Amino acid sequence: MSAPSPAAPTLPAGHAFSRVFSLLAPHMAELDRFLHGQLAAFEPEIRTMADYCIDTSGKRIRPALVFLSGWRGPQSFSPDLVRVAAVVELVHLATLVHDDIMDGAEVRRNRRTAAREYGSTAAVLLGDALFAHALNLATQFPTTEICSAVSESTRRVCAGEIVQTLRRGSTNVTRADYQRIIDLKTAELFRVSCRLGARLAGFAPGYVEAVSCFGRHLGIAYQIYDDLADFFGEEKRIGKTLGTDLASGKLTLPLLCLMERLPAGERADLTGEILGQRPVQPALRLQQMGEHGIFGEVAQAVKAEVDAATAALQEWPDEAPTGLLLGLCEVLRAQVAALRPGAT
Repeated sequence: MSAPSPAAPTLPAGHAFSRVFSLLAPHMAELDRFLHGQLAAFEPEIRTMADYCIDTSGKRIRPALVFLSGWRGPQSFSPDLVRVAAVVELVHLATLVHDDIMDGAEVRRNRRTAAREYGSTAAVLLGDALFAHALNLATQFPTTEICSAVSESTRRVCAGEIVQTLRRGSTNVTRADYQRIIDLKTAELFRVSCRLGARLAGFAPGYVEAVSCFGRHLGIAYQIYDDLADFFGEEKRIGKTLGTDLASGKLTLPLLCLMERLPAGERADLTGEILGQRPVQPALRLQQMGEHGIFGEVAQAVKAEVDAATAALQEWPDEAPTGLLLGLCEVLRAQVAALRPGAT
């Protein structure tokens, strides 16, 4: 175990994302400058399009994980952390562009999606350009370690998206399949963000592994939360098109749980909706989820992953990033609670 680092500020349970991310204001400002500085590397014809994606990037959770995992103090962050944060953010933005095409989403971060703004064909290629530039940035580190880690993670993210795409419009999806998909398509970037942040900040190998494990479980928890929000969230508050999972035939955990609870006749009707053989009835499905206690079951799955993330860091209480990372667990718990029907 490495020597204790400067302690991070203590954060109360139940704080909002803004409380965590306010600590990263200088980091995020530098990241923003860096990302916009990269626009000159894109061909003039697509700079406006790349800029549109960068400006639609929301909370930047993955770069935040880089900075928090590499935390050595509020003003102590290196250009390498900024660069690798930009790499993971560009990879993430590319996946969002592609996701929105496949989901037919109209809104992302309260703005029109790139597919809606530029058309699906151009958006596919725009996502590819973002991927390519992310990997180009990764090659600019003095060793191949960062590029290797990022390229492997990018491949795994794409594999997860491919598997999910092949499962669309099918009820041949088990809970194990679902877990595997979200482990690849979402948790992988959380994991590598944490790993690279801690690695570049010079933390001990044991802590780097612990933080990587934390990131993976937090990523799984976050995706389950996101799938829950697709049914129980409010579009204005969440900031993106909701209800796309059922409409696109994507069998997520809330729908898997509902399929298990419904009687045969109603399950057959839902199967028809997922297969695209019947018009989707989101209001009915939400009502049925309420009747069958689906929210509580899925929320428990989020809790299990958050608990696993917390356990990954229990042997490292004195490291500076630990308190901040555990604070993110409390944020996610609060977000799930805010989705609960009847919550104010």
